[in-house]
Amino acid sequence: MRKTVTHQAPVPQPAPRRRAQDTARDLGAGAAARPAELAVLQRMVGNAAVTRRLQRQTGPDVGEEARRNAADPTAHGEWSTFRDMMAQAGFPADVTDVAWQLVLGGIAEQGRLNDEAMTKFTVRQEQRDYRASNSWYLELVKVVGDYLGIDTPTMALWSGGREVSDYARAKGHTPLEATPFGGVVDKLTLIPDWKLKTPMWNVLSKAFVSRARGPVHIFLRAYEPDSVLIAQEVPQLRVIMALHPAVELIWHPVYAASDGTLMEVTKNLELTSDASYSTRDESVQVLYDYLRLLHDPANAHSRRAHADMSARLAANGNPV
Repeated sequence: MRKTVTHQAPVPQPAPRRRAQDTARDLGAGAAARPAELAVLQRMVGNAAVTRRLQRQTGPDVGEEARRNAADPTAHGEWSTFRDMMAQAGFPADVTDVAWQLVLGGIAEQGRLNDEAMTKFTVRQEQRDYRASNSWYLELVKVVGDYLGIDTPTMALWSGGREVSDYARAKGHTPLEATPFGGVVDKLTLIPDWKLKTPMWNVLSKAFVSRARGPVHIFLRAYEPDSVLIAQEVPQLRVIMALHPAVELIWHPVYAASDGTLMEVTKNLELTSDASYSTRDESVQVLYDYLRLLHDPANAHSRRAHADMSARLAANGNPV
């Protein structure tokens, strides 16, 4: 296993815990008692954010549930959970209040952007970029950006299901979902429609990746050229590498065994606890070779990865 010298950015220190009187104030405050919150929002992210927040209360293009949440953020069923988790993570009270308004305002705005993306663009990445232009989410990053730092020497990116993120974390790396703010939002539902939340994660991911200062471990259980990982995060990392030589990409092809255990694939097509590669192509080749030659059709845990690989090869005119 290679050893590298890491130079990641320091982890932000936790801020003071929220005072009891602040919590009591918010619990007792209704929609009519928000001028103080609007003043905080205005101070932290500007007048435009306040204007958009008020517009969300009556905007004709906003779904009813999203409209209610944006108009009165503390009425959302997960507000108290968010507030308590943010306090436990060390966020100041004003950051918590503003972040919550920006999250819910972004959800209310996202439906319009999603519709416009489909009518204005035909290329998937252009559609994704337009959906991620949500100004609420961009302002959210300004507020919580310092809380996207990592608490391990190395950053992790992944593709192929949430369990891959958990696997990377167990290996000693930090994925976005394990950062202070990412960890809070990851535990919330917010709204059932994923299409309204995914652009927020794309914006957070871009901010997360921009903080890379040392080796970044990339775990691939599935290879999708138009995924956020391959189409957005890796190209962004290559730009960062030109500015920060300590940043390097370390690729890990991952396969789920028949009992669900995630393992990595060696050049000899053996499963092991650690197998790293310096290039994407080599990692993908090893993963595809294992899926083509050694995948057990009865293994439900890797059935989707095998099907995706087979479809991609067939679409490219390659034998499976």
